Amino acid sequence: MNDHALKALEYSKIKQQLMHYTASSLGKRRIEQLQPAETLEAVRNLQEETDEGATVLRLKGSIPFGGITDIRPALKRTKIGSMLLAKELIDIADTIRGIRLMKSFILDLAEDQELDLPILTGLVEHMTVPGGLEREIRSAIDDQGGVMDSASTTLRHIRGQIRTFDSRVKQKLENIVHSSGKMLSEAIITIRNDRQVIPVKQEYRGAFGGIVHDQSASGATLFIEPQSIVDLNNQLSEARAKERHEVERILRVLSEKTAEYADGLLDSVAGLAQLDFIFAKASYGHQMKASRPRLNDRGVIRLKRARHPLISPDRVVPIDVLFDEQTHALIITGPNTGGKTVSLKTTGLLTLMAQSGLQIPAEEGSEVSVFKKVFADIGDEQSIEQSLSTFSSHMTNIVGILGQVDDQSLVLFDELGAGTDPQEGAALSIAILDTVYGRGATIVCTTHYSELKAYAYERPGVMNASVEFDVETLSPTYRLLLGIPGRSNAFEISKKLGLPEEIIDEARLQISHETNQIDKMIASLEQNRKAAETEEENARKLKHDAQAREAELTKKLNDLERNKEQILIQAKEKAERAVKKARQEADEIIAALHHYKNSGNVKEHQLIDAKTRLSHALDALESTDSRKIKHRIQVPKKMPAGFKSGDHVRMTSFGQDGYIVDKINDHEYLVQAGVLKMNVQDSDLKLVKEEKKTRPVVNVRTSGETVRPELDLRGDRYEDAMLKVEKYLDEAMLAGYPRVSIIHGKGTGALRKGVTKLIERHPNVKSSRLGNQGEGGSGVTVVDFK
Repeated sequence: MNDHALKALEYSKIKQQLMHYTASSLGKRRIEQLQPAETLEAVRNLQEETDEGATVLRLKGSIPFGGITDIRPALKRTKIGSMLLAKELIDIADTIRGIRLMKSFILDLAEDQELDLPILTGLVEHMTVPGGLEREIRSAIDDQGGVMDSASTTLRHIRGQIRTFDSRVKQKLENIVHSSGKMLSEAIITIRNDRQVIPVKQEYRGAFGGIVHDQSASGATLFIEPQSIVDLNNQLSEARAKERHEVERILRVLSEKTAEYADGLLDSVAGLAQLDFIFAKASYGHQMKASRPRLNDRGVIRLKRARHPLISPDRVVPIDVLFDEQTHALIITGPNTGGKTVSLKTTGLLTLMAQSGLQIPAEEGSEVSVFKKVFADIGDEQSIEQSLSTFSSHMTNIVGILGQVDDQSLVLFDELGAGTDPQEGAALSIAILDTVYGRGATIVCTTHYSELKAYAYERPGVMNASVEFDVETLSPTYRLLLGIPGRSNAFEISKKLGLPEEIIDEARLQISHETNQIDKMIASLEQNRKAAETEEENARKLKHDAQAREAELTKKLNDLERNKEQILIQAKEKAERAVKKARQEADEIIAALHHYKNSGNVKEHQLIDAKTRLSHALDALESTDSRKIKHRIQVPKKMPAGFKSGDHVRMTSFGQDGYIVDKINDHEYLVQAGVLKMNVQDSDLKLVKEEKKTRPVVNVRTSGETVRPELDLRGDRYEDAMLKVEKYLDEAMLAGYPRVSIIHGKGTGALRKGVTKLIERHPNVKSSRLGNQGEGGSGVTVVDFK
């Protein structure tokens, strides 16, 4: 990608903004290396990974990047035999923990939510998580990077000695300090040369003997290690030397073990860097309210309400940019400070962002073309160092562009031909545009030259555009108007500012008739455009109101369905309680009758009362059980002439096909659509004619339990699952199902592969496929019978 274009379009500022959303130095370094991709396939992959990151962020809100650091320099040093510091080792342990948490986070989310995240899961599945190394490091080094006593038995013993010797030295010195009084400059114990000493006045130097380690600036105080503690300090120093050697040994052992996993950890850290980059892109897009653009490599650009990402959201004005299959050049005219350059930069910068895998600040449905080369000639290119004028600098840059431009290029010209004689500049601009256009490049060009307004009308594939100017407020609106060239507002502005009418009329006489006619035509176009925009806004509001009404009605329908399901559940529970109560009462009555019989002392009225209660209990039990059994078995009733069991019907309100299973009442039927069953009014059903007779769907078995339209294998062992599938396919076919679903989950994919092989061998299976969205995705296999 052309470095001059990246600089002119301020691509580096986008990277700086993106870095704010990284969680570690790993992501920042990845962004530092970021460059726009140059092939459609590469850009699609970058956009896909950003979209997966956005999905995860939308569901979880945050990503577990805590504790992760860039440990690659330390890992590379272990590979050449270097010993790591304790702090470096604890950073490695923290990063291993971060890898483990990230891996679990992504895989668990994908499985629990049944999400298809191939890029993210692919990254984490290949990550090395040496849990044993992490435990060894943490058992030897604390969170502050200090080697703990528990790191080895030898270290624990040495540090015990150090504490003992240190305590003895302190105790003896404290005794000396307390008994020495005026001979000391201060009653304190201090350290010199890693030895514990006391500050002795010069004149009492001989009273203590020992070793002088230092003296004060005036020489009045000597820092003396008294002779009585020299041996103890020697023992303490020796113990501390042993401690250093043992700590180094422990660190070296841990460094050697780390080296064994260095290659795998380096790959894992590279994966973490990519994940940090992906989620930074997703977070950046969310903050900008960006969308994923459609992609092509045919030069088609459709930006809907696009916003320049470096302009404050409360100031930026959205623009529309259109390059269809027939349009390859856009000529933007209009006044200075009107927004021409911003429109040009927006087009170029959003193209670079899309090719970098970033979502773009534009409405859904926007489309961007992938270019191998992006060139830009923007702004004041005057070079003092090279003694070049603005015009010369622009021409130098344009010469370089002409040497590389082809049909895979996007070329941005800002004020093409400016800085020289207007007539010559306009002629030169037309010649340059013809050359670049002739090579098949896509062009966006801003200009002041009126000659270029006619350029678009004379050449197919070139479109005029202008930036809107409000004559009433004498200020630009910064809106880009497609298909309309900019017109001169000099006379209107002069009139507003108070210039006499006669001067303006005299000026109009100096303008050619053709120019005046063109200005009138442009003014008419602007009026028509404003009227069309008003109508479009009204239509947009009506559409919005209709969508809101549709959403409200859909919510009410869903609420009704949920209430209906809840009522059925409550009715079932009530029936089960009634059955339980009736059975319990019957058992109690029978027990009482047995008691009367065994006692031999039964009265006539007791017997009659017990029989009556038993009869009522049995009636209730029979009634409730029959309803329950009837509901469960769903025995088909006699169908009307219009619909019968097994009829292929369409539910007109849903637009879905299904099969008649049962008649509920005179105007309602039980319909099976896929794995779902629902009650549908006959007015909502339409018979679907088929060439072949449809297999009737009757969910009835002569004995045993009803076959369900789906089989759930999750949690089963492989061998058990395969036996279940083989048996279930036979039973489902006999039950009359045209289609069933086998739920095997995603997991490792072993169950899915086994189910697929078994289905392929089954003689009565017509076809099979993985579930669509809403059917369980790749965690479900849908089977159609012959």
